[in-house]
Amino acid sequence: MKTNEKTMTASEWEVMRIIWTLGEATSRQLIRILGQKNKWSPSTVKTLITRLQTKGYLADNGATRDRLFTPTIPEIEAMTATLTHTVQSMCAMCVGRSLIAVIDDTPLSQQDITNLQQLLRDKQSHAPQSIACDCMPTHGEDFK
Repeated sequence: MKTNEKTMTASEWEVMRIIWTLGEATSRQLIRILGQKNKWSPSTVKTLITRLQTKGYLADNGATRDRLFTPTIPEIEAMTATLTHTVQSMCAMCVGRSLIAVIDDTPLSQQDITNLQQLLRDKQSHAPQSIACDCMPTHGEDFK
């Protein structure tokens, strides 16, 4: 996330997913859709829009009525940055097992699977035998 270093909450992701799907949206559209989908009040939706603008994820056309909101970051870029941040926050030794569990629980297309298989084949040739824990400095026993 280049200019958008702040993370999004689950509720903010809900708003952004709609805007990414539509390409742009008015607050009226967002209020209607999120009211139906999540039973959110108009004030909740407006608060989320304001937070997303403050974080730099949304821009508007400056209109006083029927303001149109557009994303300032592509969906795949936001998703990749969020996943990367999450993985980098985990114990390096456990990331592989976590990725396996997530992939097992995630619907994937045939093409996604083919791409993953190719990526893993390419990575395997230069992968280490094991990954060390990186949770503590190398002399972790000094902290016992």
